[in-house]
Amino acid sequence: MTRSLGSTRRHARVRCAIYTRKSSEEGLDQEFNSLQAQREACEAFINSQRHEGWVCLPACYDDGGFSGATMDRPALQRLLGEITAARVDIVVVYKIDRLTRSLTDFAKIVEILDVRRECASSLSAVRWDGWRPSRMACVMSGAR
Repeated sequence: MTRSLGSTRRHARVRCAIYTRKSSEEGLDQEFNSLQAQREACEAFINSQRHEGWVCLPACYDDGGFSGATMDRPALQRLLGEITAARVDIVVVYKIDRLTRSLTDFAKIVEILDVRRECASSLSAVRWDGWRPSRMACVMSGAR
């Protein structure tokens, strides 16, 4: 998403949503918990991509106490709705397994992202951007 303007380069604004999940509610009442740690790491990653136009959206998509084995999670459903409504360009997760632990559900999420030509990015060094080898790496690294 780069436009060349003579010798300077401008990047379009890339709206990044952070999704966090923890399967159990244990520890979520602590002052600093796993969901916050995931979010901070994702925010730092997004900030490292500012030169590409990435901006972190303020909305929180946190599913504390929800299994990754199902898509019946309130924050995930809100996020998918935002993607469908074209209000999110990139989904950033700490690890792909935070998004889902089901290969079938991963395929459903990828389909939603494909329709919108969006991407998912993981801090565990796997970025899915529609490019088939990266897509396979995501499947192999996180979804079971």
